[in-house]
Amino acid sequence: MIFVKILAVSDLHGSNIPELHSYLKNNRVDIIVVAGDITHFGPPELAEELLNDLASHKIPVVAVPGNCDPHGIASRIENSRAINIHARTLSVKDVAFCGLGGSNPTPFNTPLELGEDEIRSELDKLLENLKGNDRLILVTHAPPHGTGVDRIPSGDNVGSTGVRDVIEKHQPCINICGHIHESPGVERLGETLIVNPGQLSEGRAALIEIDEDGSVRAEILNLKSS
Repeated sequence: MIFVKILAVSDLHGSNIPELHSYLKNNRVDIIVVAGDITHFGPPELAEELLNDLASHKIPVVAVPGNCDPHGIASRIENSRAINIHARTLSVKDVAFCGLGGSNPTPFNTPLELGEDEIRSELDKLLENLKGNDRLILVTHAPPHGTGVDRIPSGDNVGSTGVRDVIEKHQPCINICGHIHESPGVERLGETLIVNPGQLSEGRAALIEIDEDGSVRAEILNLKSS
């Protein structure tokens, strides 16, 4: 039996997708997770507007910022009806969340980039407090390095080694990520199900289901074709 249904989205880049709202009206969703790049370099108040639109469906919304979100975005998430889980842990509907927004360094000097050591240290500290939780979801904007969901068109893997290290150490149930538009997908890293929903501004999302017995599954959705 399904215990909880999660709709994961990432990389809105300032877009408000009508098809997303249609999906939320017509399908059961218990939690919405936003994995960053809510805006495309701002303005910060747009993040608050977009998150409030999602929360208008009366479904809990948790969010982290992405590397393309401007400085000051955290306060806008705080002011919205969503819950900011950047560098925080939280329990929603008996599911534990641990979040970290931004990304590992990029060639583009985007607003919110963190060193790999900082990512590793911050997540390790947060996840230590959630040991033994069978329904633990790690929400990061950056995907783990060396997986099918962090590959750019050149074939290079550009995800975070820090994120990968903490996943291998702590083995959360699920890692919801984003950042790499070209590599939406679902795969496993040890016991962890890695889900990159893809670019919401292009209509991509992911439906994740957790059963009462702890089993998990996910599928990538194309909201514009449904």
